[in-house]
Amino acid sequence: MSLVKKIIIGVAVYLLFLIVLFPASVAVSLAPLPNNIKVSGVSGTLWSGNAELIAIGPRQLERVHWQLSPWGLFLGKANLDLVIGNRANVVNGKGSVSLSLSSINVEQLRFDAPSEFILGSARLPFRTNVEGHFSLIVQQFDQGQPWCEQLNGKLFAQQLQVNNQFGQYPLGNIEVGLSCEDGNIKVATNENMNALGLDGNALLKADKLFQVSAKIKETDAQPKDLKQALGFLGKKDSQGYYPITYQGQVPGL
Repeated sequence: MSLVKKIIIGVAVYLLFLIVLFPASVAVSLAPLPNNIKVSGVSGTLWSGNAELIAIGPRQLERVHWQLSPWGLFLGKANLDLVIGNRANVVNGKGSVSLSLSSINVEQLRFDAPSEFILGSARLPFRTNVEGHFSLIVQQFDQGQPWCEQLNGKLFAQQLQVNNQFGQYPLGNIEVGLSCEDGNIKVATNENMNALGLDGNALLKADKLFQVSAKIKETDAQPKDLKQALGFLGKKDSQGYYPITYQGQVPGL
C-alpha cells in the first residue's frame, strides 16, 4: 500500500473517531441557542449525552439524557430519544422526537410536571391560581397546519385546585383525550373521565383561537362554589345540563 493511501485512510479514520466522539459540551457551546435557554453540566458525546440542567426561561429540566441517531441525519432529520429525570424528580418524562426543517414528530411521549412548571409566569384572568400535577401521554403527534396532522394522546390532572376572585374550586382528578381535527388540537372529556358532570370538547385553532363547546350538570362531587356558579352559565336543559361556550384567545397566552 502506497504512502498516500495510508495517509488518506489515516485521515478518514481520524475524522470518523472525531465525529463519533465529538463532545456534547462543544456542540452545545457552538449551538445558536435562544437567549432564554441555558444548558449546564453537559457531558458525553453529541450522539449520547447528558445535561445536568436545562433552563427554559423560568422552567428547569434536570438530568436530561439524549440519544441522537446518526442515520436520521442523512435523511435531514434529528431523531432523538430523550429521558428527563426519573420518577423521583417532580418534572420527568421520556419519549422519541424527530425534528426536521419543516416538522416535528413525537412518539411514545410521557411527561409529568406540576402546575407551576406548566404555567410558568403566565398571568391568568380573574387572578386565577392553579395547583395540581399534570401527566401528558402522547402515543403519536405529527405537526401540521395550523397545529397537527395527527395526534393521539391523553392529559391527566391530579388533585386539581383552581382559586380565583369568585371562589375556590377543588376539582379533583380530570382526564381529557387529545386528538387532531382538521389540523386543530381537540381536547375532549366526558362524565366517565371526571367527577364534575362535565361533557364536551375544546378546539385550539390558528392564531391561538380557543373554542369551547361543552355542558355541565350539578353533581355531589362538585365543590360548593362551583355549584353556586352554575346558574351564571345560563338556563339548564331538560337533562339538567348548563351550557359552556367560549370563543377567543387562549387565556394567559
